[in-house]
Order: sequence, then structure tokens, then C-alpha cells
Amino acid sequence: MTEKANILDEQAIERALTRIAHEIIERNKGIDECILVGIKTRGAYLAVRIAKKIEQFEGKKVRAGELDITLYRDDLLAKHEDNEPLVHQVDIAYDVKDQKVILVDDVLYTGRTVRAAMDAVMDLGRPAQIQLAVLVDRGHRELPIRPDFVGKNIPTSNDERVVVSVLESDDEDSVTIHSK
Repeated sequence: MTEKANILDEQAIERALTRIAHEIIERNKGIDECILVGIKTRGAYLAVRIAKKIEQFEGKKVRAGELDITLYRDDLLAKHEDNEPLVHQVDIAYDVKDQKVILVDDVLYTGRTVRAAMDAVMDLGRPAQIQLAVLVDRGHRELPIRPDFVGKNIPTSNDERVVVSVLESDDEDSVTIHSK
């Protein structure tokens, strides 16, 4: 894989996350009934950043949790036989019943990871709503899933790979496109 283009740098990612935080507050008329749930690994880091921004804007903490899902991704060599993501761990310390759960992920591609995350949340109880925030929407959906909050739409081909790097795990913040 060779890097084709650098789409977002550190400042652009911060601006996108700030915009997403404001949109979450605005759409939900505050955060009292909201729980942010990051999809590990990078989605969990982005959820923490969004939660900090919301706390700065609203003056109170937003409840948060995370899901550990083995991803079905175009860049993984060893795929599951059924090509479905598996939920390994749910770390949500709050009752989701009648709450607005906002899933946070780095890249939305086929929608299979989000579907698995929604199933995991539904196993915990019946939320009032499930919303989706993604840093990058690259298209190519295989399921009828649409994000509510998007940092950047990046049209790609199936031969390309979107790589999100975050400071917490990759020592830099960037979004790049790589070609095969």
C-alpha cells in the first residue's frame, strides 16, 4: 500500500471533532439523555475527545463507554468465515434504556461494524435512539446505514484504503488514502 493523499491533518481533525460535538449538543438539545459509545480502537479515542469538547461547551460530563469489535475491514488479511464483525467486549457502565446512544467510529465503510455495534447496544436494553458519528464516511455501504454526524465525506474506490491515525495510538493525527 502506498500513500496516495493526506486528507486531514491534526487541525482539520480537531475542527471536525469540534463541529461534531456542537452538532450532537444541538440535535439532542443538550446531553442529559446521551451516552457516547466509542467503537475500539480509534473510535473510542475519538469518543473521548468529543466527550471532552462537549464537557467544555456544556459544563458537565457526558456519559461514555466503548465497544470492542473485531473489524470486518478491507485491509485485514484474516477475515472471519462469515465475514461478520464480532463483539468482544462491551464496556458501558450506564443503563441504555430510553437513552440516546451515540456510536462513534473513525471510518464508515460497509456498515457491518456499525450493525454489530448496534446489536451489542440493543442487547443491553432498548435505547430511545441510536445515532452515529464518524470522522470519515468513505461510502460503499453494504447495509442501509447512514451517519448522523460526519467529520468528512471522502469518496473512495474499493481499491483504496482510508487510514486514520490518532495521537493516542499512532503518535500523530491524520487521515490518509492509500492505494493498493
